[in-house]
Amino acid sequence: MRMTRLDWILLPFLVGVLGLVLVVAFAVAGFLGLGVLGLLVGFVAQRIEVEKDGATSNYMTTSLYAEQFKAREAMSRAERAAHQAESRRLLGYLHVAKIVSAGLVILGFGFFVLFQL
Repeated sequence: MRMTRLDWILLPFLVGVLGLVLVVAFAVAGFLGLGVLGLLVGFVAQRIEVEKDGATSNYMTTSLYAEQFKAREAMSRAERAAHQAESRRLLGYLHVAKIVSAGLVILGFGFFVLFQL
């Protein structure tokens, strides 16, 4: 995953907001709050990855899934390639979110257990 110029410009803001969220979560609930925040981020990232090709989870979405499948079949090769490239790019960001999630879970629950003993 290559970072674009916009990614480099927005990176300090993202790090600042993430730091603020971490400080607030730690102030409110301590290390346990960091672990729960990590679980939340991980579940959201995993859900987005599972549903990258369309809705998957509800009996009411079967017609929606069929319509998405038909629309994908009607795409030209160029449109299909563009869709796949965009999906790969977004999955790269999800990979970063899952790594951050794992770090928060390990840090939060690890230090919670360490300081509780």
